[in-house]
Amino acid sequence: MSGGLTRRSLLGAAALAGCTPREAPPAPAVWVGASHERGHLLREGAALPAPAVQRRASVLVLGAGIAGLAAARAFGRQGVDDVHLLELEDQPGGNSRGHAIAGMACPLGAHYLPVPGGAAREVAEWLHEIGLLKTHLGRTVPDERHLCHSPQERIFVDGAWAEGLLPPVDPGSAAARQMRSFAQAVARVSKPGAFELPAHRSRWSAELAALDTVSFARWLDAQGFDAPELRWYLDYCCRDDYGAAADTVSAWAGLHYFASRHGFHAPGEGEAEREGLFTWPEGNAWLTKRLIEPMGERLHTGRVALRVTEQRQGVEVLAWDVAGQRVEAWQAQTVVLALPLFVAARIVQDPPEALRQAVAALAWAPWLVANLQLDAPPLDRPGAPPSWDNVIYGSTGLGYVDAMHQSLSAVRSATVLTAYRALPQAERPALLAGSADAWTQQVLDDLARAHPDLPRRVRRAELMRWGHAMAIPRPGLQRHPALAALRAARGRIRFAHADLAGCSVFEESFTAGCEVAQPA
Repeated sequence: MSGGLTRRSLLGAAALAGCTPREAPPAPAVWVGASHERGHLLREGAALPAPAVQRRASVLVLGAGIAGLAAARAFGRQGVDDVHLLELEDQPGGNSRGHAIAGMACPLGAHYLPVPGGAAREVAEWLHEIGLLKTHLGRTVPDERHLCHSPQERIFVDGAWAEGLLPPVDPGSAAARQMRSFAQAVARVSKPGAFELPAHRSRWSAELAALDTVSFARWLDAQGFDAPELRWYLDYCCRDDYGAAADTVSAWAGLHYFASRHGFHAPGEGEAEREGLFTWPEGNAWLTKRLIEPMGERLHTGRVALRVTEQRQGVEVLAWDVAGQRVEAWQAQTVVLALPLFVAARIVQDPPEALRQAVAALAWAPWLVANLQLDAPPLDRPGAPPSWDNVIYGSTGLGYVDAMHQSLSAVRSATVLTAYRALPQAERPALLAGSADAWTQQVLDDLARAHPDLPRRVRRAELMRWGHAMAIPRPGLQRHPALAALRAARGRIRFAHADLAGCSVFEESFTAGCEVAQPA
């Protein structure tokens, strides 16, 4: 569950019809969060006025997402006490920002963090520092108060809820046999060290390189995995983690989803061990807050980075102060671009060839996050009880999480449901141009398949649009030489962002921020 900001495409009358609600939503619907107008200042090309303010810093970090905050922390731990951070938005956190409706916390983006594996050592060290992990009798154990409460997930199929997210099938069916075969395929490639997080610490091999040359859908076709239930689930997993379908992401990425963390458990293989997930009503904003607190007045929000120029004695950064309506000029010995790479390419003067090549290789997925304030929980259907993560089989959406699921209250009352949708890249302009009412209606139409009474329960809808939410791990990105070169850069201008991994994952962002502070 880290990019620029905006969404969906008005491609003619057909797309307009798809975004037009049959009737107005029953409650106010508004856009919140990101200000894409600020980001688009970079496109306007207007002449810059003379700087009104001159500032200095030893290290200047551009972008206060997870990578930027981790970078500021890492430089501080090395004794650099003059680290400043500029952030486009008024609220830092990038894709890990939080929100609140009627006093109820809810996420605007990423909403969970799995208990990290051994390769994510910087993440584990920090989680120990803030108390989410502890050592007990020589073993690392998570603080269970912050783990996702059970029941964790369910799927709506044929008018009823089933436990887990894998569509239920008859144990003797062809679909069940294919699920067992897919589980075996995941086990075969899951050699020690092959699928680590962060991914650049994996043991690369000819087999993994081959998986990175084709799409996941093409690989599944070649293996004979064509059961509709299995293919829908695998496609859902790709859209959920990577923002794009199985025909877009690489086979390496599709298998990495399972092999790097929780494996794949087919029906009839025994009770699958639940993956340990940290989550909070506000999602990963809980984590972001812990990274922000030490920054104090060295975190400057509402700053649009406009130009980065390497000079003889350091680096100059020109930034627009939104509140002050003026240009600031910063001088720093080191500048960290913790920004989506396509943004970095626009503002760096004479960008390195590796940056140009990386941007040409990458693509970014649009997302919509809709927080729905309800006066009471919707009526439920038979089957598995209400869970934290609730998904509808066959939907193009990603279901919803219940913010109050973590409250442990015995009485269910008002709550906020957070619905997620990963959109095709072609729909980005429509997401930007469409109304909040129209997009709310789309979300309600989808969820009403499981909760027909949901529309009348909604008292308010607050929607977040992410135009470039995350890099899509398309074929050819793993071990891409341009991304590797940017990750290794240790000059005056350095790069730290999940884009360097080709996908938006907390462990990737945090590790990139920690590594950028290391000397060459």
